Amino acid sequence: MTDQIEIMGVRGYGYHGVLESERRDGQEFLVDIVLGVDLVDLGDDLERTIDYSVVAQRAHDVIVGEPCQLIETVAQRIVDACADVGPLQFMEVAVHKPSAPIAVPFNDVVARVRREFG
Repeated sequence: MTDQIEIMGVRGYGYHGVLESERRDGQEFLVDIVLGVDLVDLGDDLERTIDYSVVAQRAHDVIVGEPCQLIETVAQRIVDACADVGPLQFMEVAVHKPSAPIAVPFNDVVARVRREFG
């Protein structure tokens, strides 16, 4: 069984979307990240695990960085930006777009990717 570190609700204002208005005006995006890591025998040593502050910063950098048309691409860019942070067994990224331009009432739109490592 793999242990997990979760970072929930990383927020940033980005310009991702297909519509011109989304790319011009932007909107808030939220990101949830699950890191699969073996937490056994860490010896209370940060060097032997994953520094989740680095992961959160890199995710935020992607959110506020170069615009993408698809939130699926945003999620993949976050995985790519964090793949070298430590002994990852897997990484799951969920990008939330709660203000997506949808004509009916809804709570959220989420694109979720999961990548296995090692």
